[in-house]
Amino acid sequence: MLYLRFMHLFFSTPIWINEIGNCENINNELLNYIYEEKEKYPDGTKKSNVKGWHSKDFDLKAENLKNFVTEISKNIGSAINDMGWDLETQLAKITSMWAIINNKDAFNEKHHHGNSALSAAYYVKAEPNAGNIVFFDPRQANVFHHPTSKEVNSINAQVQSVTPKPGTLVLFPSYLEHKVNPNLSNAERIVISFNVSLIRKKDLL
Repeated sequence: MLYLRFMHLFFSTPIWINEIGNCENINNELLNYIYEEKEKYPDGTKKSNVKGWHSKDFDLKAENLKNFVTEISKNIGSAINDMGWDLETQLAKITSMWAIINNKDAFNEKHHHGNSALSAAYYVKAEPNAGNIVFFDPRQANVFHHPTSKEVNSINAQVQSVTPKPGTLVLFPSYLEHKVNPNLSNAERIVISFNVSLIRKKDLL
């Protein structure tokens, strides 16, 4: 008798990693804006950042953000399409955006971005060893009991990480807990993060 064997990945967590086009020009515009914000608000704000500078929320209408927002809108649209979310009754909107500058030894503690649909990290500056972004398995049952594995793979891993590289956009569900490892390089690690919400169109009337 022939037995058919199929493996299905139920309840998988998607993470989208994209390289942004024209990133050099966009990154120069972003750096100008970020450094202006840092000069205006040198103390920034305290969130998950340890030793690093966390900006206040950006003015999403700022001129230096326009090209960036236009470029990432394509990737946001693709992610929403992959999720099958309804854009006839809902509107996708970037609700907040900010920057984090981590100098040597700075890092970000484990956290998540509540009350949003998607969140993102976009790398403006990142040298080797600048600190990976680390994602944690969101399935509570798997965390409570985790059998010993012979080797780590994409199915049994409890953490997964992405190495930052200038021009890379990482999109992920906002519920996904993550942290940033310490910057072991001697250069700034500069990232822009943002949240995307889906708002019912009837609520906008």
